Amino acid sequence: MLFPQVPPENATTPLLAPLPLTIDNLLHFLGILVVLFATVLAARIVNRALARHFKRVSERLHVDETSYTVLRRLIVATIYVVGGIIAISFVPGFYNLLIGLAAGAGIAAIVLGFAAQSTLANFISGISLAIFRPFRVGDVVEIEGEYGTIEDITLRHTVIRTWQNKRLIIPNAKISEASIVNWSISDPTVLWFVDFGISYDSDIDLARRIIVDEVEKHPSVLREREIKVFVTELGDFAVNLRALFWVQDRPSAWVAGAEIREAVKKRFDAAGIEIPFPYRTLVFKRELEQQQKKTAGAAKEDESTARQ
Repeated sequence: MLFPQVPPENATTPLLAPLPLTIDNLLHFLGILVVLFATVLAARIVNRALARHFKRVSERLHVDETSYTVLRRLIVATIYVVGGIIAISFVPGFYNLLIGLAAGAGIAAIVLGFAAQSTLANFISGISLAIFRPFRVGDVVEIEGEYGTIEDITLRHTVIRTWQNKRLIIPNAKISEASIVNWSISDPTVLWFVDFGISYDSDIDLARRIIVDEVEKHPSVLREREIKVFVTELGDFAVNLRALFWVQDRPSAWVAGAEIREAVKKRFDAAGIEIPFPYRTLVFKRELEQQQKKTAGAAKEDESTARQ
């Protein structure tokens, strides 16, 4: 007589046993696929709809779209999370797995916290940037030596279009710790300067008049503000001058400085004002000793002549 095998008392049932190929399991699998497809489709539709709506609202109310962009991404991320949870709930044995994970939830939280530390930091920093708004989409900024325009602010990173038309992608956590120069906040005008060097034999007043005249001619310079030229240093081989002037914004400042520098150079050449190049006087030790001996001999001869 055959008896059914009874499992030992201390035996445990696995959390996820191999699933037999049955109609129920196939329906569960199809349900997961349908939920995932619906989640992706819904997220894309909502993302496009919110993008169009927030753009119209920003243009109509003249409101910055930075906060709307982060809010839109949060809504889309929430759709993906909810859809993922619903899809996982279709897995047979999910509740047994959930009970087993709950027992080690503490250790799992620590492990996940260390593993996703940078991701969570970028996520929190992205929300912080949207709330406090040190810069907005379209602002001209300078960060870590890079200069460009803010193109997009996501939950993970910020996209900057540099002056070379390259896309610089910086994690939000790194931006929150960096010093940022925002050239677009409040007053966009910029105090710019250009340095010049003239020889010690040149006329400082004439050089100053030429510099001021060329700065005033440039179209990007604000003529209603005072233009100043100072002597900043008496260098080793040149008298250094610095021209200070205001331009309408940061993007045009560099170009204005380069064009003014070229125009002043041409005027200096026409006026005979020299822009010296660095030079050094080298004295060899042997020649110096010979010169010192000649000087000492001449001094002795002078003394003997004076005594006579």
